Amino acid sequence: MNTIRALSGVVIKELYRRKDFYVLFILTALITLVAGMHRFFNDPNIVRYIKDLCMLLVWVSALVIAIATTARQIPVERENRTIFPLLAKPVTRWQMVLGKFMGSWLATGVALLVFYIFFGIATGSREEASKWPVYFQAFWLQWVMLSVVIAITLLGSVVFSAPSANVTICFIVIAGILFFGGHLNVIALRNAEPVQSVIYTIYYLIPHLEWFDLRDRLVHGWGGVSWLDCGLATLYAMAYAWLFLLLTWLVFRRKSL
Repeated sequence: MNTIRALSGVVIKELYRRKDFYVLFILTALITLVAGMHRFFNDPNIVRYIKDLCMLLVWVSALVIAIATTARQIPVERENRTIFPLLAKPVTRWQMVLGKFMGSWLATGVALLVFYIFFGIATGSREEASKWPVYFQAFWLQWVMLSVVIAITLLGSVVFSAPSANVTICFIVIAGILFFGGHLNVIALRNAEPVQSVIYTIYYLIPHLEWFDLRDRLVHGWGGVSWLDCGLATLYAMAYAWLFLLLTWLVFRRKSL
């Protein structure tokens, strides 16, 4: 556990030493500025549009930080040849995979929390206290969703040789799941066999990341989901994250350094 904690700490420190940290604050300030503009408008449609724009920026920024941070972890260790003294300490490959995952997930979580705090201050300061649990649910579900994204990216980092290729492919895959994953069952009905069965199989195998999106509930004030559903969604995300971490370890342990 101490080894995993140490590896995680290195990842967190690395993130905030790079430009990602400063970009985070610039984007957060931008979100605060744009979100605060809703006080100058009395039209509820404009208010909802601005809040929707802010939440979209939060989601895109969090995905960029999660994927970009995770994609370079193992390749950079291999390129700088620091992976050899690490594995000679001894640090097992499973500990390295888990440490890199935990570090990337925690670092992304801190960044995401800053986004939500600023967003909540700017847009939620005049709302009823009963709406603040929705902000927590939106933050939590997005964070556990990012655990799946980080695990997928970590798997890509041991499959693809270049971090740039991994980042590009992961963005395409994640965007595809978010935009089209929930509609694959409808698309399957419009196709004949065997294409229908193939699409249905993909629909049931992929992690449905769109289930963790509570942006509409925040923007339109619809209230949160039940805490039972929130817990089940967390277990769902953790199951997929562990599955991709296991696949990462199986590939990494057989990979020549």
